[in-house]
Amino acid sequence: MWSNTKKPDTPQAAQPESKNLPVNPPPKPSAASWEGTTAMSTDAMRPIGATADRATARLGPSLHIKGEITGNEDLLIEGSVEGLVQLDERKLTVGATAKLTADIIAREVVVYGTVKGNLRAKDRIEIKKDGSVNGDLTTARISIEDGAYFKGSIEIDKSGEKDAGAGSFARATAPAAAGAAPKTI
Repeated sequence: MWSNTKKPDTPQAAQPESKNLPVNPPPKPSAASWEGTTAMSTDAMRPIGATADRATARLGPSLHIKGEITGNEDLLIEGSVEGLVQLDERKLTVGATAKLTADIIAREVVVYGTVKGNLRAKDRIEIKKDGSVNGDLTTARISIEDGAYFKGSIEIDKSGEKDAGAGSFARATAPAAAGAAPKTI
């Protein structure tokens, strides 16, 4: 008798489990919505703009480095660095807790922390509202938010964007010059 009662219970238990399996697919649509947000970073510490195809290295807040950092991947620094940081074709993010006494060469530099040294970026330099830079900047594009601290000089280097930028600049000045000529006559 015991074996007869267990056998009916087992099939009944198996049937609700099979009914529960169709209930589990609702998390799959949430996974589909997750796939729709692949542009967002899954790592809270990864800088926005870093993509899955480009790895972002991270130097944590407890790391203190003296010397030269070179590499071929994006880098987030949250500790302190003294020396040279060279990431020619990559992005350097100076985190809010970072303190750099270094010259920086990269494609793009974003500063949330403190930098003492010269920055050279082929594409752009951004100094965020709590960022601080004491040094000379050389770049094609610059962005300094309200509240940021900057002391130094800025040199806009259009050599990286010579073809695209020069053409649009020439078109913008030609009508202005034509408009200015009748006023002077």
